[in-house]
Amino acid sequence: MKTEEGVPFTAIREASLLKGLKHANIVLLHDIIHTRESLTFVFEYVQTDLAQYMIQHPGGLHPWNVRIFMFQLLRGLSYIHSRRILHRDLKPQNLLISYLGELKLADFGLARSKSIPCQTYSAEVVTLWYRPPDVLLGSTDYSTALDIWGAGCIFVEMLQGVPAFPGVADVFEQLLKIWRVLGVPTEESWPGVSELPNYKAEWFLPCKPQQFRDVWKRFAQLPYKTEDLAQQMLTMIPKERISAQDALHHPYFNTLPPPVMQLRDTVSVFKVPGVRLETEVSDIFSPNRRMKSSHVPQGKC
Repeated sequence: MKTEEGVPFTAIREASLLKGLKHANIVLLHDIIHTRESLTFVFEYVQTDLAQYMIQHPGGLHPWNVRIFMFQLLRGLSYIHSRRILHRDLKPQNLLISYLGELKLADFGLARSKSIPCQTYSAEVVTLWYRPPDVLLGSTDYSTALDIWGAGCIFVEMLQGVPAFPGVADVFEQLLKIWRVLGVPTEESWPGVSELPNYKAEWFLPCKPQQFRDVWKRFAQLPYKTEDLAQQMLTMIPKERISAQDALHHPYFNTLPPPVMQLRDTVSVFKVPGVRLETEVSDIFSPNRRMKSSHVPQGKC
């Protein structure tokens, strides 16, 4: 990368964080080459990313593969969260996928080290579709729950084949997409929500929460523990979202070989016998039908 005003701050931040992170589910920074005109990061080569993988396999991924990808994503998040680091920009484009199916967190340009529990940050983080409601409402007092919401959105997207909350225009529309599924929050359902800068009760008609399986049809085709994990990740109140470490021990992952729970940080889950990707098909539940562009109900609440 080049800059006319010295090294970009985001590049310095990314380099400083990545040099201290050694984990099978985090992209490895091999070297940094700094000249007067440019700064070059030399990363390990990883074949593709999750966004491209989903484009190549439209209509939702194989449920077993989603489980393997989610375990690796949460494993990487658990590692950085235990070191008080927030990624802050989770999206499919920032999750690299190797030919084996190894998932690696990448692009730590927006990541921050959370040195004290109540530190405040900018609200302008996370790509809009993967931004949690508390941040959309203007909260700058957030924690690892920020990444958990993004991971939950990616979980739904892998199963459905389309984004969970595909807003188009602005924060208002993004919030409306979320309210149509989770309901419009009130002081009774979310104490303190009315104090957030962007909360305007008059902007939204009352809307009751829906069952995930009624909104995203794949959940109705899968064991309830799949929906339960998604619900625990996509909870509006940040402090009530499941942690990455607790999510790794959710019953959803019980069908994975037990040794995956005891791996050293730098060891890939694919070293465990029985862990491999299944062959993807376009839509395993309805092979002759393409999924619609969105499964979030349209119109008013």
